[in-house]
Amino acid sequence: QRWNTLRSELGRAGAPDDLLKSIDEHIAEAHLHGDGLAAVATADAAPHIEHGREAPVADQASWAALPALLPILQWRQSSPAYLTVLADRTGADLSVFRPRESDVHRQAGGDDHPLAKSAPGGWSQGRFQQRAENTWENNADDVAAEVVALVERFDPRVVAVAGDVRAVEMLQRALPSPAAERLAVIEGARSDDGSAEHVSAAISRLVQDVVEADTAKILDKFAEEMGQSDRAADGAAATVAALAQAQVDVLLVEESPDDSRPAFYGNEPTQVGLIPAELEAMGVDDPREAPLVDVAVRAALGTGAGVRVVPGGSSLTDGLGAILRWPS
Repeated sequence: QRWNTLRSELGRAGAPDDLLKSIDEHIAEAHLHGDGLAAVATADAAPHIEHGREAPVADQASWAALPALLPILQWRQSSPAYLTVLADRTGADLSVFRPRESDVHRQAGGDDHPLAKSAPGGWSQGRFQQRAENTWENNADDVAAEVVALVERFDPRVVAVAGDVRAVEMLQRALPSPAAERLAVIEGARSDDGSAEHVSAAISRLVQDVVEADTAKILDKFAEEMGQSDRAADGAAATVAALAQAQVDVLLVEESPDDSRPAFYGNEPTQVGLIPAELEAMGVDDPREAPLVDVAVRAALGTGAGVRVVPGGSSLTDGLGAILRWPS
């Protein structure tokens, strides 16, 4: 029903019916792949389809000369890949959750002889206790090796660890950098079926905190560069000028769903400006108009820059800024 509403809006905006039909076929089973779906389509090509574990903040649809990619980038930003490790003294269940790809599940450890220390008394008490300790440590080493392998392969933004206190402590000691730098301990225990559903709320809060911390770090870097009058551009004019020079390392855009300010662009990513005359000076005979944010995002992606959506009121002039690759 929600797609039907958006479909009607797109039809009224001029989207061809054949294009809308090409998206229709992806809707019926979209719920099997997550709570969110994004589609980018043209009149003469198959649509790009993305599924996400989390739903976007709001339903959005547009039909225009340039795709409105900022909502998709914000959706991606809010749902980075993460690794869960549910550990006990026998080992751990590990899962990599990726927002647009299938999950990956692994087990590590498994040495169970002996796991329990002997009861007090007897000449062999110390030997059994040491053997149990060695078993725990071997399992922790095996889990740490699997964590390192998964981090290197899938680059999760955070490693959420829960489980037996002693097992978690041993894993923390066994885990080398840089994997150890991504580790965060949450409350919970290893489940019988190996799933992480029982700790999903804690993991969601952790991921949200990490995303917010990353955004704050980027804004701090922007403020630092502005304070030094060095590698930063603030405001629409300065940022668009930097995009035209392929100078932008990270484009910063404030959340503003109703931003309809215009800008102009040509065929090349660096052919951007706030008025047609700026494009004409670059040799563009027919500058095209589109919303400023869409033009800026296209230029950033086309020149290999990152894009970070930041909260409204983040002190960016005109809601637009950039960290630059080199000083202006």
